[in-house]
Amino acid sequence: MLLLWVTVIAASALAAPTPAAGGQRLGLSAAPNVVLVASDSFDGRLTFQPGSQVVKLPFIDFMKSHGTSFLNAYTNSPICCPSRAAMWSGLFTHLTESWNNFKGLDPNYTTWMDVMEEHGYWTQKFGKLDYTSGHHSVSNRVEAWTRDVEFLLKQEGRPMVNLIPSKDKVRVMEKDWKVVDKAVHWLRTEAVNYTRPFVLYLGLNLPHPYPSPSSGENFGSSTFHTSLYWLEKVSHDAIKIPKWLPLPEMHPVDYYSSYTKNCTGKFTEREIQKIRAFYYAMCAETDAMLGEIILALRQLGLLQKTVVIYTSDHGEMAMEHRQFYKMSMYEASAHVPLLMMGPGIRASVQVPNVVSLVDIYPTMLDIAGIPLPKNLSGFSLLPLSSKPFGNEHPTKNLHPPWVLSEFHGCDVNASTYMLRTDQWKYIAYADGASVPPQLFDLSSDPDELINIATKFPEIAHSLDQKLRSIVNYPKVSAAVHQYNKEQFIKWKQSLGQNYSNVIANLRWHEEWLREPRKYEKAIREWLKTPQFQ
Repeated sequence: MLLLWVTVIAASALAAPTPAAGGQRLGLSAAPNVVLVASDSFDGRLTFQPGSQVVKLPFIDFMKSHGTSFLNAYTNSPICCPSRAAMWSGLFTHLTESWNNFKGLDPNYTTWMDVMEEHGYWTQKFGKLDYTSGHHSVSNRVEAWTRDVEFLLKQEGRPMVNLIPSKDKVRVMEKDWKVVDKAVHWLRTEAVNYTRPFVLYLGLNLPHPYPSPSSGENFGSSTFHTSLYWLEKVSHDAIKIPKWLPLPEMHPVDYYSSYTKNCTGKFTEREIQKIRAFYYAMCAETDAMLGEIILALRQLGLLQKTVVIYTSDHGEMAMEHRQFYKMSMYEASAHVPLLMMGPGIRASVQVPNVVSLVDIYPTMLDIAGIPLPKNLSGFSLLPLSSKPFGNEHPTKNLHPPWVLSEFHGCDVNASTYMLRTDQWKYIAYADGASVPPQLFDLSSDPDELINIATKFPEIAHSLDQKLRSIVNYPKVSAAVHQYNKEQFIKWKQSLGQNYSNVIANLRWHEEWLREPRKYEKAIREWLKTPQFQ
């Protein structure tokens, strides 16, 4: 039945109009609808080989067959709010100054959706937004502010799994399914009747791990939760058990992250396999939610008139490099899915160019034929994905041959900057001097286990110079360092006499209470230390 449905859609899509490219203005009635589905924590490597063999993702496969897949798409910051701020603004993180999960865009910021609405599009958004603030806990905020303090404290619950032993339980993440139902209802009752094009945004929580109340009052999200129904979609034999460096050989920032994420203890291969299997099952449920939107568009006769885009704010480590969650520049965390299909979008095409989420803003406007602002960090993806006219634009020149990602939040004790080019990934930290950089050759070391920064200093230096030409990262690190201190002091002053009790009962309370004076002293010393020059 699915194959028949796929054939019907493929045939109907051939007659659809082509979106504008390069800001060529279409008449509004000829412009396509646009649907953007953005999930959370989806590893982009699952959308192509060999990762796509581990779990059944029929609707992502459908988009691959009938649209364009970007094989090297990256987040601009591997955490929810800063990533989404970049996606909605088209600007790099150091320009939005979205430093952590609760400092995002100004609520009045003009997003791509605002611009499309100004140009006549009907607009609607459902589900997770998180581009102005992630509304995370006080514990999460304090952990972000104090990441430069010289102490180690566990900030997360140990990663674990939780199974619903039912082959009939399909709607595990009920909150997301309710949001999907609302979006489908809107398509059926409103969008189908519009005489002007519409743009719909749907934000999902899955496959983000679930909250773990067992880890304390300010719990994190360390539970991978699914049902037998979804677990059966996973090919357990294809699950790869990641290699880990011994703890003493880990990069100092990686060790800090592994410790704060409660992953430095012992894990059996069986435990690791189960965590990864449950994560993949959660990805399968996410794919089904995407499918509900695609099916509704098809049933309403809208699919051939609509550009559908699927992406995620970041990935999920799922026990690679002795970590779970995100907050890392490793592929599992930073590599995101990005697929497009619809009128004028090339089918069964895989684009190898490096791209990132800041490219969403100009792409959305380009689809609508709206002239692009000149101050954007991103570039339209349409020239890479749409059907060319004649022999226009060789693809290698349509996007810079690099992407930038940066991170300034919790679970990592130094501002982090990634420059990704064709085969190289260069990662710089803090002021560029106090923490050693990392360099990986992804063509020969896709698992990123061999840091060759000291082996190939000329390549590392060249990439560092390129990175500095894009962002003055020592200056940005200093600004974040100062911001963290100022925010922590304001928070401390707002608590008055309650400060000692509150800070002693955050997520790290079990370790804090063993040596509270030691950690308080470390905070006092940190507040005295000047920022990087």
